[in-house]
Amino acid sequence: MGLKSGIYFLVVCIASLVSTTTVLRASDHQALNGTWRLIAARSEFGGEQAIQTGSVTISDRQRNVYVSRDFTFEGDNVTVSSNFRTDGPENSSIHQGKSFKSKAKWEGNELRVTSTRDNITSTERYSLSGDGTLMLVVERPGRRTMTLFFERQTGNQL
Repeated sequence: MGLKSGIYFLVVCIASLVSTTTVLRASDHQALNGTWRLIAARSEFGGEQAIQTGSVTISDRQRNVYVSRDFTFEGDNVTVSSNFRTDGPENSSIHQGKSFKSKAKWEGNELRVTSTRDNITSTERYSLSGDGTLMLVVERPGRRTMTLFFERQTGNQL
């Protein structure tokens, strides 16, 4: 094999490796697609009021990311439901009212959603655990980190 053909072979191998890595990363992102149901008994609420029920729906289609989460808290004979959606191209900011802004982006195999409300920024990191459950780590200033686990709701693969 001559020097030119050796270089050509090396370039083709590197291009193939980059293409394969890009396809594998995209499929990892799509592994989070679907509706996930909270496993409250396995979750750590960081000293906050426990969430009784909750679900997260994620869809990543051609770098357009949709995240919806809905949690129900119960306490003092009051039930509070919290819901927001991030829907748009990766890294775009989604505004929901004057004081709420949300942005989703991929960092490796982790979907990171950053939300700002009234100048307070929280970060939600979504990733798959080794056992196939969805792990959500919530970081908020001045509060302990919450780690929530979810199981895939059957029949809802997006």
